[in-house]
Amino acid sequence: MLEVLDIKTSEKVMMYDILELVKNVVKKSGVLNGIVCISVPHTTAGLTLNSHYNTIIHEDILNKMQELVPKEGNFKHIEGNSSSHILTSLFGNTATVILNEGHLELGAFQSIFLCEFGGPRKRKVLLKIIPEYK
Repeated sequence: MLEVLDIKTSEKVMMYDILELVKNVVKKSGVLNGIVCISVPHTTAGLTLNSHYNTIIHEDILNKMQELVPKEGNFKHIEGNSSSHILTSLFGNTATVILNEGHLELGAFQSIFLCEFGGPRKRKVLLKIIPEYK
């Protein structure tokens, strides 16, 4: 089963928590054991698993990433968003999470984030739940 989440981001650069949306898809699927593959089909948005406990961490991550890959640079790409493409490549655009007894196997403070680097935009997140076969 392939599920598509439509998400509208609100800022140029942000981390958008999608965990509850993913949990809803898992619950709707009825699959108890397997894996959940998550993919973002965009070149200026990625995914990461990180802390949802304290959102100041998101600020730290995004500030450090913008320091490492500044918007202005000696880039040849004429659209002016090379830094967004580079950040997406550093973060990646896929994540895989184990599904065990109907629960996503994440750490106590861990969540799943859509990372926006070229917003605000409408984004798609693709979810594929692959059941365990015995």
